[in-house]
Amino acid sequence: MESTHMNDSLLACASGHFFRQSLPRLGQKKQVKMRNSFGIRFILLVFVCVCGVYSTNVTILSNPPTNGGLIQTNPDQTVSLTCTVVDSAAPEELLWFRNRQQVSLKDGNRVNTSHVCVQPVSRNDNTVTFTCQLKSNVDVKASIQLEVQYPPTLGKDVNVSAEETRDTVLSCDVQAHPPVSVVWKKNDELMDLSSSNYKTSNNGFTATLSITNVNRDNHQGMYTCEADSSVYGVSKRSFRVTVVDSVMKFPLWPTVAGGVVVLLTILLAVISRWKKIMKCFKKD
Repeated sequence: MESTHMNDSLLACASGHFFRQSLPRLGQKKQVKMRNSFGIRFILLVFVCVCGVYSTNVTILSNPPTNGGLIQTNPDQTVSLTCTVVDSAAPEELLWFRNRQQVSLKDGNRVNTSHVCVQPVSRNDNTVTFTCQLKSNVDVKASIQLEVQYPPTLGKDVNVSAEETRDTVLSCDVQAHPPVSVVWKKNDELMDLSSSNYKTSNNGFTATLSITNVNRDNHQGMYTCEADSSVYGVSKRSFRVTVVDSVMKFPLWPTVAGGVVVLLTILLAVISRWKKIMKCFKKD
């Protein structure tokens, strides 16, 4: 009998009747039904109100559309963003942020729906995150990120004069997204960079080839910087290196300073012997 009574009590709790289970007397049957009905309605009303408050959300629609939270675009293009409040019982003011900096919005572009336009897109917009949130609740927000794809601008082909026995540096701009891989070639052949005369570097912005102790027989020729992009393919920049005889260079300012010192020394010597010099010109 205890087992049956316990199961009946659990059933009563599960069905929403939070009253002690007992068999009502015949005269109380209508009153119990009214209380149960009122309790159910009250619970349902509270449930609806709570759900209405906590289901408010914001969504961002974009042109071009997002792909997994990312918008792929290119420099000089336009990106349009529209933030909309969803399931709100009252008007909600919206805020926009570019990374952590708040975006200034005009009147009429803040309540329930708000628009932001990025025009023109630039390289600096790559990886920038735009966030839209409720002013009344900073936890209700949505974000998207820009992925700006662009090729490297290596630069124009140039002629380079390198002096014998001196050092020279060749460089090209390899900043790009996605990042590129860089190789150096000499006379259309992949360079052997194991020589101590060659040194390369690449910091993601500039790729350089340094040639130390330039020698005409070994270093004169056509050098090429090749950047390979998974999106834009291979781009090149060429350097025609001509080795010339080393020129002896005189430092200008030390030479001028030395001349001034010499002139001052002569002037002081003349002044100190001025009387003796004048006697030589006097007649007997």
